[in-house]
Amino acid sequence: MLSRMSSVTGPTSRHESEAVTEGVRIVVIPMFMALQSSSKDKRFLFSYSVTIRNEGTAHIRLATRHWRIVDADGDVRLIEGPGVVGQHPELGPGESFEYSSFCPLLTPWGTMEGHYTFERNGARFDAKIERFYLVSDA
Repeated sequence: MLSRMSSVTGPTSRHESEAVTEGVRIVVIPMFMALQSSSKDKRFLFSYSVTIRNEGTAHIRLATRHWRIVDADGDVRLIEGPGVVGQHPELGPGESFEYSSFCPLLTPWGTMEGHYTFERNGARFDAKIERFYLVSDA
């Protein structure tokens, strides 16, 4: 079993997140999508951009994603599945992959966190996605 050493390097703002696990740096920057949201209809849409950087010395491949989403009412959703945005990015040392996605909520704020499972040299390990905050203008 691989060790799960993780260090958090700290976000660049109060809503973003950044973590490094076994040489994989994951930075997430969320944004409230005001034009697609409606507080009257309890529809709050958030986008987030993710940068995954391989700071290790071996190739890695993203296998699965695992998200824990909590809204302001404390309701929890767990999202799991293969890859991200329909892809299984493979990263050599020093390479990065960026993508954007979105998260709808019924409340004006919430949190997301989780991990990506990567494959490296025939073994799997989890890279932490530190908690980040989805906060509307409402």
